Amino acid sequence: MARVTLKDVATASGVSIATVSFVLNDAAGQTIPAATRDRVRRAAAELGYVPHGMARALREGTSRLVLLNTAGLPPGGSLRSFIEGLEDELDQHGHALLVRHGTGRSGSLRRVVEAAAPRAVIDLAGLYAGTGTDVDDGGWIDGLAAHTATQIGHLASRGHHRLALALPDDPRLARLASLREAHTRQIAEALGLAESVVIRVGDDRAAHRDALDSHPGVTAVAAFDDDTALRVLSGTNRTDLAVIGFDETPHGALWKPSLTTVRIDAAGYGRRAARRALGHDAGDAPVQASRVIVRESA
Repeated sequence: MARVTLKDVATASGVSIATVSFVLNDAAGQTIPAATRDRVRRAAAELGYVPHGMARALREGTSRLVLLNTAGLPPGGSLRSFIEGLEDELDQHGHALLVRHGTGRSGSLRRVVEAAAPRAVIDLAGLYAGTGTDVDDGGWIDGLAAHTATQIGHLASRGHHRLALALPDDPRLARLASLREAHTRQIAEALGLAESVVIRVGDDRAAHRDALDSHPGVTAVAAFDDDTALRVLSGTNRTDLAVIGFDETPHGALWKPSLTTVRIDAAGYGRRAARRALGHDAGDAPVQASRVIVRESA
């Protein structure tokens, strides 16, 4: 049976996908009529909609375990903080966390669920595997799209009009990279910036240096993450190029020039995910907006 999506809920309730996202995420500052909110929630309930990445459970087990599936996501600073927040909140509710790092091979998650019989499963890997995830993860409210807007907005505020988006040359991150590219394109258009240039960054410094040199009009680079940003800095000879990372990591501050980056309150997301997984109201587990940590590189 196909998974019910936000698009299905939007069609059934006669509103836009964005409105469904605002209602189901209880977004603040939205003037959505109460009748519309009720219609959306009723449609979601009737269709059996469950947010993909924060699903209650693939099965209701008897143990006091919650399983986190991270297969395929980069083990960056945000993932570590997310796990810490998740584990801390679960502990306060008498539950333990089981983290599954793996390749994402078909059937392997199911076998882990059958063996552990967890109370709930939080499937981060599945969150970025399908369509519609720009709203499933919080989207333009406090998800990946909003964090990307923080990054691109900083460069625009510094007067950069033509940007390059540096993406990792890693097929395992292809889906996540394509989402970042789409968000960057939409944000640049909304800010009146020129269309962003996309460069692929791997171990060959000369390759991405040449890619940047072929676009002399580019004055700033928005990187997929801090590691990608540092690869750009290590491979360029341009002293006039601004570079900003994403998902703050400790070694960025040690580089010369020190790396400007985006800090995400991932621990807050972890606490909120824990409450949702256990069926509690997540409204009293606020998450801070992402913010730029300004250093020397941008």
